[in-house]
Amino acid sequence: MRAMTAAQEILDRTISGERLSTGEAVTLLSEGDLLEIGAAANEVRERKNDPGVATYIVDRNINYTNVCVYRCKFCAFYRPDSKHPEAYVLSFDEIGRKIQETIDLGGTGVLLQGGVHAELPFSFYEDMFRFIRTNFPTIHLHALSAPEVYFLKKMTKWSMHDVIARLFDAGLQSIPGGGAEILEDSVRRRVWSLTKVPTAKWVDVHETAHALGMRTTATMMFGIAETYGERVEHFRVIRDLQDRTGGFTAWIPWTFVPENTALDGQVETAGGFEYLKTLAVSRLFLDNFRHVQGSWVTQGPKIGQTSLAFGADDLGSIMIEENVVYAAGARNRMTQPEMRRLISDAGYEPRQRRTLYDGCPEACCAAPIPVPKERPATLPVVPGTLEPEVASA
Repeated sequence: MRAMTAAQEILDRTISGERLSTGEAVTLLSEGDLLEIGAAANEVRERKNDPGVATYIVDRNINYTNVCVYRCKFCAFYRPDSKHPEAYVLSFDEIGRKIQETIDLGGTGVLLQGGVHAELPFSFYEDMFRFIRTNFPTIHLHALSAPEVYFLKKMTKWSMHDVIARLFDAGLQSIPGGGAEILEDSVRRRVWSLTKVPTAKWVDVHETAHALGMRTTATMMFGIAETYGERVEHFRVIRDLQDRTGGFTAWIPWTFVPENTALDGQVETAGGFEYLKTLAVSRLFLDNFRHVQGSWVTQGPKIGQTSLAFGADDLGSIMIEENVVYAAGARNRMTQPEMRRLISDAGYEPRQRRTLYDGCPEACCAAPIPVPKERPATLPVVPGTLEPEVASA
């Protein structure tokens, strides 16, 4: 009889209920068998969720501006300032049109984010959120990111609590996990400016939101030349925060898409094998998460489908609109019927959910989602809502 490998012994203990250490997670990533890790992750997934169901959401990513003060090497979406010919700030009317279209297509929420635009005052965000909540009270407003919130704190010189509390009062309902990338500051120094949001400040944004009763998501973008140890350190930061607050609704890892970025050709990105292995190990390590989302957007529909057998219980949004990873070369798109077919072909019952993973009436699934028209190679300039000296051209 063959002796068990170190990775197999770790998996046996994990399945029995022992918590993975960071060293053990690194061992699984570096030495473990993909299928064995995937089987263990799937077992954990089935303990925490209905084994026969996989969920998805119909929502829209709205990027209210592409102007950003930061120069992240991995980003192809931003424009450096409001004078750039492709810079824009969406008008409230345009945001409203996009939200109404989302509702008409059976959508239940919007993910509203932008670049970090230094010329937009705090009142812009309050006014934007109040406009949305007043005119579209049924839509869930999942908005901003830690870098945006952290910048508002620095700009206003208010406490993190006061910044988030005011945004909450204006209509913000939950915060996405954007800006996490890899929560290990040596990686953050290598790949972008640490001033964007250090690990401790990213944690502070989410921990403060949780203390105020808001839910947020935890994300990771990997495959940007980080080590396994740095990747697992990200897992640890997330698990520790979830232990303290329980405020994360889901864990959402995805892979870096390099096209059109400053890192194109400079780093070895993660393919399907590496993605599935990392996803599965993260499901095992993050034992305090119920929901794990598979990334069909960056890995394609088939790997997204396969992720449901490697720890994921959800495939996220059909993406009525998405601009950031699209700008970096990800061209994967999905209609609602295609999403439901993708899930059912994998052997699961597809169920539409809402942003906070509560149920959605089956009537939500009735509206057909048309295939989006081809997006332009460059983004249009859209008139802003502010005074001319503040708004982009």
